[in-house]
Amino acid sequence: MTESEFMDLAESTLDAIEAAFERAADADEIDVECSRSGNVLEIEFVADGSKIIVNSQAPMQEIWVAAKSGGFHYKRNGLQWIDTRDGSELFGALSQLVNRQRGTNVSLTPAD
Repeated sequence: MTESEFMDLAESTLDAIEAAFERAADADEIDVECSRSGNVLEIEFVADGSKIIVNSQAPMQEIWVAAKSGGFHYKRNGLQWIDTRDGSELFGALSQLVNRQRGTNVSLTPAD
């Protein structure tokens, strides 16, 4: 994939992640505020101020996630972003990170 193709895909992925968190917030599943600066998406949990940071890394063609429990790298495999270490899918992993970080049961999915 070219760098331009990666950047377009990464941008749409960050948009989808932000939209998934906004849907969960609108459904009163979690209380978060999302902010975006370029290729960095910051998700802040209102209750305690903790954050999950998601950003794209063009040189590596990866999406990186930083949370209280650690840092994770996702590479595109077919139609999904897959963790380079454990093989988990990005949206499922984000759901688990929210569950661990906030003790809230939420299931984040990309829009249909």
